Amino acid sequence: MEKFEYKTLFTDAKGVFGGKVDQHSFQNDLNELGLQGWELVNTVAAAQSYGSTRWIVSIFKRKIQ
Repeated sequence: MEKFEYKTLFTDAKGVFGGKVDQHSFQNDLNELGLQGWELVNTVAAAQSYGSTRWIVSIFKRKIQ
């Protein structure tokens, strides 16, 4: 039976009302985790209030050796 471990990456959406993500920094974070063997499973936006995005939550998994 395969076993996995999981990791979450919280990316701050900047701005007064949120919603602004530095795409270059976000992509670098994703690539760095990919190099470490983490596979992206899902990414969701987490709202702060009034529907504005405050965080981008990315969920990763990798097999436990």
